[in-house]
Amino acid sequence: MATIDLGKIKFNWRGTYAGGTAYVPDDVVYYMDGSVGSSYMCVANTTGNAPSSGGTPHASWQYLAKGQATSPTTTQGDLIVRGVSADERLAIGTAGKALKVNSSANGLEYGTAGRILQVVSVTKTDVFSTSTTGSYVDITGLTVNITPTKANSNILVMAVIGCFVSGDASSIALTTGDGTAIIQGDIVSGKDSVSTGAYTGGNSQGEAWYGNNPAPIFKLHDPSYSLGNTLTYKMRVKGNSGTTYVNRNQSDSGQYAKRTASTITLMEVEV
Repeated sequence: MATIDLGKIKFNWRGTYAGGTAYVPDDVVYYMDGSVGSSYMCVANTTGNAPSSGGTPHASWQYLAKGQATSPTTTQGDLIVRGVSADERLAIGTAGKALKVNSSANGLEYGTAGRILQVVSVTKTDVFSTSTTGSYVDITGLTVNITPTKANSNILVMAVIGCFVSGDASSIALTTGDGTAIIQGDIVSGKDSVSTGAYTGGNSQGEAWYGNNPAPIFKLHDPSYSLGNTLTYKMRVKGNSGTTYVNRNQSDSGQYAKRTASTITLMEVEV
């Protein structure tokens, strides 16, 4: 009876796969499927059938040891992201840039979205009043201009206005230069404003007489403009009855009288 040395039993290493070579079970080859190099064991007689394609083994082959794709990165700080059909390299951005979703919303890129490019502000400390009813009028001294430095910027508008109405109600509005309203809301006598968060005094309703707390307004505005054009923002008021005051209450005298300051601040935000 023949003696078999079990230490001699092993796979039959055939080297790198060759398309014209006939392979039989237990043959082992090395093959690059795309960017992934792996070793494969033949499980059925085969000629001209590559061990795998697109990561899927042929029926005549099985993985012996599956490799891993070579990293697409080349530079410290690179990221690996999913491309259309495979992982790919996203090169590190330049100093000060942040990672963001691209304009097509299907990938990542480095950019400067959210950066504040400039800030302009105007503050009004003197008093304004109007008895005009039924239409908006500009509040003198609460108009501010900004000239965007980049195309497609947004404008973050922050305004604080101290208002009081001696009649039943009034309205305040943040508008563009042509009067188009961005935010507007009613100021009801002696009550909170409907949409601006303002607190305002009323005519003779107890302590409401001594109102005139500043109303905060915040709005991220996406204006339409051509680079180089100047944008204008202003605060306006419209009375329904009585007199509307800015930076003071109706009496403006006595121990309970108080004045405030109103302001508009514009920030150009890069997108």
